[in-house]
Order: sequence, then structure tokens, then C-alpha cells
Amino acid sequence: MSRTIVHLMRHGEVFNPEGILYGRLPNFRLSDKGQAQAAKVAESLRVNQITTVVASPLLRAQQTATPIAEAHGLAIVTDEDLIEAGNSFEGMKVSVGDGALRDPRNWWKLRDPFTPSWGEPYRDIASRMTAAIERARERAEGSEAVCVSHQLPVWTARQHLQGNRLWHDPRKRQCNVASLTSLVFDGKRLVDVVYSEPAG
Repeated sequence: MSRTIVHLMRHGEVFNPEGILYGRLPNFRLSDKGQAQAAKVAESLRVNQITTVVASPLLRAQQTATPIAEAHGLAIVTDEDLIEAGNSFEGMKVSVGDGALRDPRNWWKLRDPFTPSWGEPYRDIASRMTAAIERARERAEGSEAVCVSHQLPVWTARQHLQGNRLWHDPRKRQCNVASLTSLVFDGKRLVDVVYSEPAG
């Protein structure tokens, strides 16, 4: 069997001075720090056998993927299934103690944390992410692929692939900005998951 690694990467830090939940809104770009993080991850992967770089269509993911693709002389493949999760709080401030969560008119959206009721169902995220991962694995069979996505999709994919429940405490996600969740396959079989933060 051939050994293939699919690195699920969360994009770098985003320029978001207003502190809103930007979700799928267009034109949210990497901050200067986010660009430096992307460059550092690209440098850490320079000696890896990367043959495929795939990214969510959102700007921040495309910008994160760019230095990795350039380091390996590859074009970025855009995969819609890697996009951020849909969220009904998109465009609002949702920090604890301010914004949308203080407004009783929004509380009905929080009625079911197991689905969740405020956004794209976890099972749908898991399904599309699994499809994107399989396409990347096939493209990079015998080598390595990088798929740049977003925190919740990456974490949900990991939970699904490891047979864990999909609902979770968001504060306990192991998926920091510019991190790698590396899926190691023997043929089509997932044999290991390795988490790393090469950008520090």
C-alpha cells in the first residue's frame, strides 16, 4: 500500500479590527502576522514531498496556501468543500458579554448545541470535508497534500475520522491558527493523526 499524508491546515491570523464573526464573508485577508505564519509553515514543509495544494475559496485560505504552493512550484486547487462553516451569526460580534449573544432575539438560535441550531450541521461539514480529503488523497497518492481550510471544518473532520462525537466544546478545539492536522493514510486507510503548530 502507498503512504499518503493529507495535511489539513487552518489559515493564518486574519485582519479583523472590528472583531466580528466573518464566516464566509468575502475579502477578509490575512493580517501581517497571518502572512508571516503562512510563510513559516511553507518553510517548515519545504523538504516535504508536497504534490498537491488545495484551498477553500475564501481569501484568507488562498493567501495561506500561496507560499506553500509557490515553494513547491504548484498551482492552488480550489475546493468549495473546504469552505468555512455556515453560521447565522455571520457579520456580528459574538464575544462573550457583548454583541449578538446579549440580544434575547438571538437566543432561539442557541436552542440545540448538538446540531448546531445556529449554523451548518456538523454532519454536513463532516461529509463535505471527508469528500475533499478523499479527493486530495487521490491526487497526492504516495506523497503529500496540503488542504487549507478553517477551524470548525478541520476540527469536525478530525472528530469524524477518529470516530468521536461531532458536538463539542469550542474552547477545547485543538486547531490553532496556521496549525496542521496531518492525516496519515496507508492506501485508503487512516492510520494516524498528527497535530503540529509549525508557525509557533
